Amino acid sequence: MTHPVAIAFVQTDPEAFATQRGRIALIVGAALSPAGRRLDKLTRGAVSRALASEAWGKVKPGESLVLGFPAGLAAEALELIALDRKAGQEEARKAGARIGKTLGPEGALVIAEGHPRAAELAFGLALRAYRFDYHTAQKPAPGAVTLMVAKPEEVARAAAPHAALAEGVFFTRDLVNEPANILTTGDFAARLAAMQEIGLDVEILEEAELAELGLRALLAVGQGSESPSKVVVMRWNGGEGAPLALVGKGVCFDSGGISIKPAAGMEEMTMDMGGAGVVAGVMRTLALRKARANVVGLVGLVENMPDGRAQRPGDIVRSMKGDTIEVVNTDAEGRLVLADVLWYAQQRFKPRAIIDLATLTGAIIVALGHERAGVFTNDDALCDAVLKAAKAEGEGAWPMPLDPAYDALITSRLADIKNTGGRWGGSITAAAFLKKFVVDVPWCHIDIAGVALPPGETMLAPKGATGWGVMTLDRLIREQFEA
Repeated sequence: MTHPVAIAFVQTDPEAFATQRGRIALIVGAALSPAGRRLDKLTRGAVSRALASEAWGKVKPGESLVLGFPAGLAAEALELIALDRKAGQEEARKAGARIGKTLGPEGALVIAEGHPRAAELAFGLALRAYRFDYHTAQKPAPGAVTLMVAKPEEVARAAAPHAALAEGVFFTRDLVNEPANILTTGDFAARLAAMQEIGLDVEILEEAELAELGLRALLAVGQGSESPSKVVVMRWNGGEGAPLALVGKGVCFDSGGISIKPAAGMEEMTMDMGGAGVVAGVMRTLALRKARANVVGLVGLVENMPDGRAQRPGDIVRSMKGDTIEVVNTDAEGRLVLADVLWYAQQRFKPRAIIDLATLTGAIIVALGHERAGVFTNDDALCDAVLKAAKAEGEGAWPMPLDPAYDALITSRLADIKNTGGRWGGSITAAAFLKKFVVDVPWCHIDIAGVALPPGETMLAPKGATGWGVMTLDRLIREQFEA
């Protein structure tokens, strides 16, 4: 389960240094601060000797040197972290993440004094200290962190938006990490409905209403599952005018359906709802920080299973838009879900722009690995804004082509379109399919298959779900869509 870390901002108190248990982290700039000199005296010169060593000379900004069981202190470790006052956001978050990664049950004392990036440091610490598991022999939860600064009230105010953002990231990570027997479509919808308590308007569309509305492509994906398909609409009305629409693919488990996936790695298909998880995390952040923006988040929640009632390769379904779709491969199901939800979003909300997110294709991992998400668009200005926000937040993204020539690969002999163009350019033909269901509105499709659940840890996340995209979209909304 999740164990978020508590962080308190207090005035620097040198009298607490000697008795602090757990870890002490000292932020070190160009010269030792008064607190640093106090620690140097308590450790009988160990700090100054460490800073004069060859090892310290190899420490890069945001990295650290650890002194184990330092004499004169009750702490089990004193960590010296290189972070000059001129350090940037990424270096400050990296420094915090170094502390969060090793945070034990006794917590930590972080001495940042008057560092201008203290709030960013706390944010990095909180993100990296995240834990999620179902081990019966539970590891002790991370202890509380005391961050000593010169002006605690000021730093706490600066850190408040980061706290809302961290909670959105954690919400996304929790959803992506949950196994499919727990995060069913019903459970997912219930968790989103609970966000009415923080001010979101939440509406759940059940199968009967979806059928009446004509979301036949979405319903076809889930017809082989015992878990009923749903669409959840979350609205944050903090601004004026037409909303930004965020649309997420929420396939709670993807076996591939009749076109069943190979067994190896199928257990990770619990993350195939990652796009919906990001949309949910962003909406949570907007509500918590009371964003001055008008945003609607829509997620299609389905499960793709083999069954006597499941759709078959060769089936032809009619989308909400009215286009007929030949289902060549039932494992290319996410785009069927998104096609209907994208069209529904346009028809109902008339958005000023649409961004959809999905763990859509393995092909994007072949193209970009686990370092970057692929961004496809019909509007260069919107794409540029997304890429700028991603770069500012340190979340890798890369623009991908969407030339009309790729449309030929998804031309069907029997229907208006087919749901896959084969192996070549797989992420591009998936985006080309989605583009058919977006008309006269700026749109970006972000394929997050490689970044939602990478094979190892990242700078700001332990191994598991990263929450990629929550920070990017929150920044995009702050910079482009807030009054």
